[in-house]
Amino acid sequence: MRRKNLAKVIVGFAVFALVFVTVFGWAVHQLWNVLMPELFGLPRVGFWQALGLLTLSWLLFGGWRGMPRRRHSWGGGPCGRWEGLTAEERKRLARRMFSGEAGEAPPGQESESA
Repeated sequence: MRRKNLAKVIVGFAVFALVFVTVFGWAVHQLWNVLMPELFGLPRVGFWQALGLLTLSWLLFGGWRGMPRRRHSWGGGPCGRWEGLTAEERKRLARRMFSGEAGEAPPGQESESA
C-alpha cells in the first residue's frame, strides 16, 4: 500500500515538474520573441533555445528563491549580530547610528567622543 502511494507521489511530482518547465519555457519563448527582436534587434528563438535560456539564467542568478540557503559566516545578518550584543553594547551602537558617526567599529572598541 505504501509503495502505491509513493509511486503516485513520484508520478504526480514528475507530471507537475514537466508542466512547470513547459509553461515557463513557453512563457520565456513568447516574451523573448515579442520583446527582444523589437527592442534590441536580437533574433527570434525556438522553444528549446528559450528553455536553454531559462536554465542558464537559473544557473547564473541563483536558482529557486524559495529554497533554503546556507548560513553566512557573519552570523545571520544584522539581526543575528544585534541579538549577540549586550545591553550596554546595544545602547552604544544605537547612539552611534543615530548620531551619524561614520564607520563600523566592533562594539568593544568604539571611541567615546560624546
